[in-house]
Amino acid sequence: MNVLFLAPNYPTEMQDFTRGLREVGARVYAIGDGPVGSLSPKVQHALAGYRQARLFDRAETLGAAQSFGVKFDRIECLWEPFVELAADLREVFGVPGMTLDVARGFRDKELMKQRVEAAGLRVPHHARAKSAEEVRAAAERIGYPVILKPIAGAGSADTFRCNSREELEAALLKTQHVAEVSVEEFVDGDEFTFDTICIDGKPAFTNVAWYRPRPLLARTNEWISPQVVVLRNLDQPELKQGIELGHAVLGALGMTSGFTHMEWYRKANGEVVFGEIGARSAGGHLVDQMNFSSDVDLFREWARAVVWKRFEAEITRKYNVAIVFKRARGQGRITRIEGLDRFMHKYGKHVATEQLLRPGTRRRDWKQTLVSDGFVVIRHPDLEATLQMADEFGESVQMFAG
Repeated sequence: MNVLFLAPNYPTEMQDFTRGLREVGARVYAIGDGPVGSLSPKVQHALAGYRQARLFDRAETLGAAQSFGVKFDRIECLWEPFVELAADLREVFGVPGMTLDVARGFRDKELMKQRVEAAGLRVPHHARAKSAEEVRAAAERIGYPVILKPIAGAGSADTFRCNSREELEAALLKTQHVAEVSVEEFVDGDEFTFDTICIDGKPAFTNVAWYRPRPLLARTNEWISPQVVVLRNLDQPELKQGIELGHAVLGALGMTSGFTHMEWYRKANGEVVFGEIGARSAGGHLVDQMNFSSDVDLFREWARAVVWKRFEAEITRKYNVAIVFKRARGQGRITRIEGLDRFMHKYGKHVATEQLLRPGTRRRDWKQTLVSDGFVVIRHPDLEATLQMADEFGESVQMFAG
């Protein structure tokens, strides 16, 4: 099986998806933005061929794909900006898989909500806007607070909660570079994910994670140490309607085979509301958390699902898994870390991995990356114990920069 994989090296988790493709027996051809020398050894070892091309340039990418001179059996991409490009190339080369129309439903947030709503599912009240006047009109019609976000964005980038006309005007100034936005009702409630690996539209694997706090709040307060918690028990009554919603959304949008990452809300009154969904894997090391929960390799199982239409891993959820991201105080380079040794001495056997930046390393821009200045992954069979350790890490471990 010849597989064309777009963006094999970045974001970093794509390196393991590339590895997974090779490990299930595919011949992997890839196109990426960087030169071959910039590829990680893991990626270089996995590839049968590579071309450098600007993925935002369709003609250049198409030419690079044609230059391999092989017949592709699959064309895949898990990086949000190029999901539609992969679907476009499938149609050009006559390769089975998600069509461009279906891919647009997963990418265009307004079209996405229209299709989900047409299936009778609850979505936030919403509107598409291409100008400041259209945004203002939509906000008045929907009612404050509203969320302003890019039509084709990912994560919480360029996303703002606006509680008033004044806050909306400030958000408009910050999103002038965004050509088209979605104006949405703000849904007040807990936020969860519904992640799947699908084969012909049917989930072979499912996952639910809980954001603590909601990403939009975490992205607007530097002092917060954001958490994402992969839940061991999916049979909790509080999750039932959200999981049912997720299955229905997959059908409404015509999912085929591959990873999906959906976000949904549970309001205080128990109502569940769709947020958004991507035909891709989650970022922020969430796939690693899923792996730690059941001691499996979902990078490889995704590859098996899209190449051979099989899923072979036995999923036995052993642990709840919390990732806690840290942000240093101050600017410049990391100067010291306080509390880490004490935490590791106390809870080290429950720490799956710890990847904080070390002193001397320049800190990252917390507004541009969820990973911030590093993270710890904690796992435990009991949810309350997991949350207690995650909270203690967030409070007792501090990083400083200067």
